[in-house]
Amino acid sequence: MKKIAFIVLLARAFSNREAQNDIDALRYSTIEFGGTARYNSMAGAYGALGGDFSTLSSNPAGIGVFKKSDFSFTPSLYFSETNTNYNGTQGYDDKYNFNLGNAGVIIVMPPEGKSFNSFLKNYQFGIGINRVNNFNSRTIIQGNNDENSISTYFADQAYGISSDEIEQDYDGYYSYDLNPAWWTYMIDTIPGYNDQYYGIAELGGVFQRKEISRWGSMNEMVFSMGANFGDRLYLGGTIGIPFIRYFEQAMYKEKDIDDNVEYFDELLVYDDLHTTGSGINLKFGMIVRPINFLRIGAAIHSPTWFNNMKDYWYSDFSNTAYGDTYYQITPNGTYNYDLQTPWRAIGSVSLILWKIALISADYEYVDYSSAKFRSRSVYDYDFYNENNAIRDKYTATQNIRLGAEVRFGHFAIRGGYAIYGSPFKPGINDAEKFYYTGGFGFRDKNFYIDLAYVRSESNEDYYLYNSEYVSTNPASTQLITNNVMLTVGVRY
Repeated sequence: MKKIAFIVLLARAFSNREAQNDIDALRYSTIEFGGTARYNSMAGAYGALGGDFSTLSSNPAGIGVFKKSDFSFTPSLYFSETNTNYNGTQGYDDKYNFNLGNAGVIIVMPPEGKSFNSFLKNYQFGIGINRVNNFNSRTIIQGNNDENSISTYFADQAYGISSDEIEQDYDGYYSYDLNPAWWTYMIDTIPGYNDQYYGIAELGGVFQRKEISRWGSMNEMVFSMGANFGDRLYLGGTIGIPFIRYFEQAMYKEKDIDDNVEYFDELLVYDDLHTTGSGINLKFGMIVRPINFLRIGAAIHSPTWFNNMKDYWYSDFSNTAYGDTYYQITPNGTYNYDLQTPWRAIGSVSLILWKIALISADYEYVDYSSAKFRSRSVYDYDFYNENNAIRDKYTATQNIRLGAEVRFGHFAIRGGYAIYGSPFKPGINDAEKFYYTGGFGFRDKNFYIDLAYVRSESNEDYYLYNSEYVSTNPASTQLITNNVMLTVGVRY
């Protein structure tokens, strides 16, 4: 029963029983461009260019372009802001984060017995880390609801279940939502029935507010190898080991501010969720230079097999009603499971113009509906409903990245734009994401320094709670991120 309770808790973390697990799958399947400042300033459109450490996580053939050994280090300052509109009331919050965008080393070695006419010019090894997702944000959603309450939602979820079963279930299926809702008097049975319920604020008339704080990241350790064949063909492969650290705290509040709801003053539901995990993936790529000013690249990424995901959680309920305050804290929950993310395919092209400018484009295909949760044993929970939800809600999409660079001697100015398609099927939600990037850099024979700025914008609907019969109006949510990074590197 504790294993099944995991599903309930994850669903309840946003008071959204039907969607939480597939949201988790989407979160850990989403890869953003990250790493060095030069790579970011061109919106990650680097699949056909190579010669940058970040390409080890996108097109590993880029390692083959290196002709000198290289070390790079990228500190980054990340700032996110969230704007919401719920039933006509605005909400705003922001969050700062200082992090490491990349750190890594490339070692270039000539083949044994190399001559001037050797087809194999050199081969390379690379090891380091790239940040591929940043989870830091704060969100406030607030507004009046004159139709229902989260207590109405709990009453709907409890329909048909014996009150004795809910009341006595301190450490099982209902221990993370219905049991604490019962003991804090958010729900009670309709007189004459023991399996039908009403909520303390059944018909709404409440001010609702939810504060969500998220932090953490997904970083990928990369082990790569590549080769340069005649300065015309570059091949590379990467073993990627991504690490997840995700933390979320959410405080949901309802208050009878106009004294319209009899016997009720205020309720609180606090959720705390920590997720950790690591996995492994494989990446292969190639870059072809058929003529001096043209490069064509292609790469394929295997799924990431996260084989040791672990969640920790608990919830805290309180309700001020009937002249008193009632508290109930849930058990501390833990659960181990596996996750498989989608395959990816990337095609790239770049033009080198008179050695003073370049233009580059990447096209990426990914099918988010192919993500899967897996249990550790055939006797464990089968994730049948959650995997069906992933297939029903998500779809294949395309990501397009464009970048350009103009050089003035040792100096360069860069810019880029990217659009990441919505992973949702039409009519479910919209989560397109747009990136605007820019930067500049200085490079000489053995040293370089680059500065980049990346801004992203996305919009999405958010439901405070949602079931077949009880739902809130969607809160329109806009997330804006700003990322400034500085890369310092040396060649030797």
